[in-house]
Amino acid sequence: MNIRDLEYLVALAEHQHFRKAAEACFVSQPTLSGQIRKLEDSLGVPLLERNSRRVLFTDAGMRLVKQAQNVLLEVKVLKEMASDHGESMSGPLHIGFIPTVGPYLLPLIVREIKSQFPELELFLYEAQTHDLVQRLEEGKIDCAVMASVRETSHLVEIEVYHEPMWLAVPDAHPWSAKEEVPMLELNGLSLLMLADGHCLRDQALGFCFAAGASDDTRFKATSLETVRNMVAAGNGITLIPELAIPKSRQEAGVHYLKATDPVPSREISLSHRPGSPLKARYQKLATVISQCVNDTLS
Repeated sequence: MNIRDLEYLVALAEHQHFRKAAEACFVSQPTLSGQIRKLEDSLGVPLLERNSRRVLFTDAGMRLVKQAQNVLLEVKVLKEMASDHGESMSGPLHIGFIPTVGPYLLPLIVREIKSQFPELELFLYEAQTHDLVQRLEEGKIDCAVMASVRETSHLVEIEVYHEPMWLAVPDAHPWSAKEEVPMLELNGLSLLMLADGHCLRDQALGFCFAAGASDDTRFKATSLETVRNMVAAGNGITLIPELAIPKSRQEAGVHYLKATDPVPSREISLSHRPGSPLKARYQKLATVISQCVNDTLS
């Protein structure tokens, strides 16, 4: 048994398909299948049910998969510890971003990160909070830029920036000529929101509920841009994070107004696993991201 065999086993458990698992491991399907069978022979126990068209693990197989995930995570930590005590800004770095941050933050930071840390090899991933947290826990990514919410409370969070949310209304809306609107003005109104699973939805709803507003149950978007386009078409109003709004505060049929009393906002942090030896690396990265955002929003 070796580390590569464990990687094959975990990939098969994740993809539930021999070809897809082999592609993820950059080997041929016969190679992966043969190594799994050799692993079974060396352990003397079947890991898979061979009489099914689907990939089905035996009880012993599932237990081994769980242990293999733990072993691979520990191997990753060992490699991190060997990386100049975590201070080196070189080599691969896998970073996750939530969908309401990635499209607006990445264009601001990637060039600057590459400029300051030319030996750092970035791998970028976009997924919802629960998926990124799981990937962090499993060691699939090194850190993630996410909003600070209950799901992330067990991680180490380095605050990157504080982001207000602005009210977005159509051109023809009675408020379009205003510069700001108190949140209590939303009392009795319904707002367009993202679908369940987006942390921005829960955060925005918290402020809306406090003001006496609700979400429009007839519409659930899968992206912030879909919500924005619905507003532009005159189908409602919404809250948009500041980094996602144009400097002109008016564009493509949408006006952006400051929401006040209170100002709806969220904390964006760079999160990593507790005990990671790469803390110094993450702190340097967070500092660069924070500077880029502050320069943009100031």
